[in-house]
Amino acid sequence: MEQKLRQDLKIGPNIRRLRLQSDLTQEQVTAKMQLMGINISRSIYSQIEGGTYNIRISELAAMKEIFNIGYESFFEGITLTPHDFRG
Repeated sequence: MEQKLRQDLKIGPNIRRLRLQSDLTQEQVTAKMQLMGINISRSIYSQIEGGTYNIRISELAAMKEIFNIGYESFFEGITLTPHDFRG
């Protein structure tokens, strides 16, 4: 079963920032991910950055390696408000 993370809090802008800081295009990132065995298109990657695609854990792990960062970098500046809690 494929594990995905629902972007209820948007990490897409952080992913875009990390990609730009790495001086990579979306095409370059997707090519690197494909070489790592991740089946992803540039269109899907664009949706990840736009926050409209539920990112797979494997995709997040691949980006961590490509950008040479820790997982916490994906979540910089994201804070929870009482509105964010459901249940």
